[in-house]
Amino acid sequence: MSHTLQHRGKVERIEGGKVFVRVEKQTACAGCHAKGLCGEKGEARIMEVATPYASTFEVGESVVVALVRESMGWSSVVWGYVLPLVALLAVLFGSKAFGAEDGIAAAGSIVAVVIYYVVLYALRSKFERRIQFTIIKES
Repeated sequence: MSHTLQHRGKVERIEGGKVFVRVEKQTACAGCHAKGLCGEKGEARIMEVATPYASTFEVGESVVVALVRESMGWSSVVWGYVLPLVALLAVLFGSKAFGAEDGIAAAGSIVAVVIYYVVLYALRSKFERRIQFTIIKES
C-alpha cells in the first residue's frame, strides 16, 4: 500500500459495521507549499470506514486508513476541483461569447458552481460506494 493515500489515526468509536477514526494533521503538511489547496486545514477530522471486521477493532486503537486504489484519490480531485473549475470557466466564457455583461457572467459562473456542488452533495451516496477506504491495525 505504499502508493496509496494513507492516514494514521485512532479509533474513536464503532457503530455497526463502521469504524470512526480520528485522523490528526499530518506532520508533512506543515512544510507543504500546497497545503491550502488540498483542503487540509490542520485540524483533526473523523473518517468513517465501513468494514465487515469492525468488531475486531477497539476504541483508542492505533490504525492506518488508506484508499483501496490510488485512482480513487485522483477521481476525487477531478470531481471536487477540476470539474467545478471547468463549469465556472465554461459558463463565464459562454456568457461573454453571447454578449453578457461582466457582472452577469461572473454571477452566472458562481451560480453554476453552487449548483454543481449541490448536485454533487445530492449524489454523495453514489460516491461513498465508489470511493472506498480500508482500515488496518497499526503494528
